[in-house]
Amino acid sequence: MRISGITLPDNKRIRYALNFLYGVGPSRALKVLAEAKVDSMTKTKDLTEAEEARIRAVLETIKLEGDLKREVAGNIKRLKDIGSYRGSRHTKRLPARGQRTKTNSRTIRGNVRKTMGSGRRKVEKT
Repeated sequence: MRISGITLPDNKRIRYALNFLYGVGPSRALKVLAEAKVDSMTKTKDLTEAEEARIRAVLETIKLEGDLKREVAGNIKRLKDIGSYRGSRHTKRLPARGQRTKTNSRTIRGNVRKTMGSGRRKVEKT
C-alpha cells in the first residue's frame, strides 16, 4: 500500500504502519482508522481495496509529508527572518524551548564536548 509516495510495510498492523507517514503518529493513526471504519489490528497486506480507499480519503484531508515539512520549514524561516529569540536558537542549532544546555542537548550541540566529571579538583595527598 502506497500513500503520499511512501510504501507502508506489509507485515505490520495498519495502526503501526501509518506511523511511517510524516505527520501521522500513534493517536492520529487510531483516529484515521476509526473515521475510516477499519479495524486497527488488521495487517496492511490483509486490507481490502475498499478499506485502502477509505483510509486514503481520510488522509487526503490531513496535511502530510511534503506539505507539512514545507509548512514547518516556513514557520522556522519566518522566526529567523523576524529576528525572534526562537529563530536565533534555530539558527545556532540550539534548543529553542527553554531546555538547559549545560548538561543536556549533547546530540544537537555535537559530541565534541565530552563529559568533564564533577568539575571539582581532586585533593592531592602529601
